[in-house]
Amino acid sequence: MACLETTFLIDLLRGKQNVASLKEELNATEATLVIAAPSIMELWSGACLSDMPAKEKEKIKALYESFEVLPLDARSAEESGEIEADLAKKGLPIETEDTMIAGIALSRGEKVVTRDEHYARIPGLKVLKY
Repeated sequence: MACLETTFLIDLLRGKQNVASLKEELNATEATLVIAAPSIMELWSGACLSDMPAKEKEKIKALYESFEVLPLDARSAEESGEIEADLAKKGLPIETEDTMIAGIALSRGEKVVTRDEHYARIPGLKVLKY
């Protein structure tokens, strides 16, 4: 399984060719492609702030309905808390939503597909950076 992080989803929505190609490769090599619920929150917030919120929300909803959405459950919330505390102690904090995405992926043994470099700071997390 591979968890498609928010940056990947934004690039997919924007029609970036390299991301569309990577998605096709992942479809062929991964059993399942999923997204974490905090990514929906990040996308939805962006849509609400856009000039055309209804149109953007429609695109986002169509996108996330085409994937399995993984929730932030108790186990992944605990993992997220561990990640956030560890990074804070090291003076390397990242956005809370990103710690939640990482916690969801890490608790399920999934890799995160992203262009954000800060996921590499998280011990044990498998990252596919594009």
